Amino acid sequence: MTDPSADTRPVADDKPPASKAVFTNGSIMRHVSIMTASGSIGLVAIFAVDFLSLLYVSWLGDVNLTAGVGYATAVLFFSTSVNVGLMIAIGASVSRALGAGDGVRARKLASTSLVICLATSAVVILLVMLALGPLLTALGARNEAYEVAYRFLLICMPSNLLLAIGMGFSGLLRAVGDARRAMLVTLIGGCITAAIDPIMIFGLGLGTEGAAWATVISRMIYCGLGYYGAVKVHDLVGPFSLKGFKEHAGVIMAVAVPAILTNIATPVSNAFMTAIIAPYGDEAVAANAIITRLVPLAFGTLFALSGAVGPIFGQNLGAGHFGRVRDTLTASLKLSAALVAVAWLILIIGADWLGTLFRAEADTALLLRFFCEILAGTWLFNGGLFVANAAFNNLGAPLLATLFNWGRATIGTIPFAYAGAALAGAKGALLGQAVGAICFGIAAVVWAYRLIAKSGQNAHN
Repeated sequence: MTDPSADTRPVADDKPPASKAVFTNGSIMRHVSIMTASGSIGLVAIFAVDFLSLLYVSWLGDVNLTAGVGYATAVLFFSTSVNVGLMIAIGASVSRALGAGDGVRARKLASTSLVICLATSAVVILLVMLALGPLLTALGARNEAYEVAYRFLLICMPSNLLLAIGMGFSGLLRAVGDARRAMLVTLIGGCITAAIDPIMIFGLGLGTEGAAWATVISRMIYCGLGYYGAVKVHDLVGPFSLKGFKEHAGVIMAVAVPAILTNIATPVSNAFMTAIIAPYGDEAVAANAIITRLVPLAFGTLFALSGAVGPIFGQNLGAGHFGRVRDTLTASLKLSAALVAVAWLILIIGADWLGTLFRAEADTALLLRFFCEILAGTWLFNGGLFVANAAFNNLGAPLLATLFNWGRATIGTIPFAYAGAALAGAKGALLGQAVGAICFGIAAVVWAYRLIAKSGQNAHN
C-alpha cells in the first residue's frame, strides 16, 4: 500500500530530458541522409576555416610563418583526435540510453562524460606543453618556424579544454537527434573564426599570434553554443555525482579509448606512404601531398556519414530494433556509394584544373590524374570501412573499429604499397595502398553485418 504522505514527484537530479529517441521511428534513409548532410556542412566549415587561416598567414609573405603554423597545426591534430574519440563515446553511450527510454541514465552519462572530457583534455594539455620543445624539434621545426609554432601553441593549446567540452556538447546534440543545432554550432563557430582571423592577423597587426587568438575565441563561442543547445534546450546534462561517475566512467571509456586510437591511425598511414614514395623523388612526394589535401575536401561527406550514423545505430540498438540497426548499415552503405560516385565524377572532370591550380608538372601531374581518374573510385571501400566502424562503436565492439583501422593503416598499407612500388614505382605504391583499403573495407562490412545478426540472436535468447 502506498503511503499518501510520501512525495512521489521525481527529484530534480533524476529529471529526464524532454527529448525523445527520434531515430527509432520513421525512414532510416531519411535519418541517415539528414544527419549526414548536417554533419557534412559542419566538416566543410572546419576544413574551409583551417584553409583560410593558413592562407591568411601565407599572405604575410614569410614562408617561416606559414611553416610555423603548419607545425603547430600538426600538434593540435593529435589533441583534437582525442576529443573526437570522446565525442564518439558520448554519442554512442547517451544515444543508447535514450533509445532504451532511460532518460535518467542518459543525463548521468552526459554529466560523467563531460567531466571525463575535462580531465582527459587537461592531461593532454599538460603532456603536450611539457614536451613542446622536443615535440616540435622531432617534427622538423627549426629557427623562426620553431619560434612561431611554439608561441602559437602557448596561446592555443590551453583552449583545448574549451574544444573538448564543446565537442562533448556536440556529441550530446547528435545523440538526441538534433542534427540542425549540432550543425549550427560548428558552422557559426567556423564563420565567426573566418571573420575574426583577418581582423586579428592584419587589422590588429598580431600576425600568427592573431591567428592563435582567433582560434581561442572560436572555441569559446563553440563551447557556449554547444552548452546552450545541450543544457538549456534539451536538458541533457544531469548534476554530477561521484557515485554516478564511478558507475558510468567505465562504459564511456570502453568506447572512447578505442575510438581515440582509431582516429590516429590515418596520420600514421600517411607517414608510411610518404616514406615509401620519398625515394621516387620530390615530384612524387608533391603529388602525394596534394592528394592528402584533396581527400578531406572530396570525401569529407564520408567522414561526416561515419560520425552522423552513430546515434541512429545507438538509439535503435537501445530500443532493441535490430532490423532497423541492420537497415541503418545498409542505408549508410548506399548513401556512401552515391557520395563517392559524385565526388569521383567531379574529380575526373576537374583533374586538369586541379593540376593547373597546383602547378603540377611531369610525374606530379601524372600521379594526380591517376588518383582523380582511378584511385578516387576505390574510396567506396574506405566509406564501407568508416560505416562499419560506426556500427562497431555503437554495437559494443569498439575494439573491432580500432583493429580494422590500424589494420588498414599498417597491414593494409605497408606490404601492399611496397609491392606496388616494386612493380610500378610511385604509381604502384598508391595503387597498392588502394588495394589494401579495398580488402579491409570488404572485410569490415561483412563483419559488421555478422555482428548485428549475432546481437539480434543474443537478444532473443
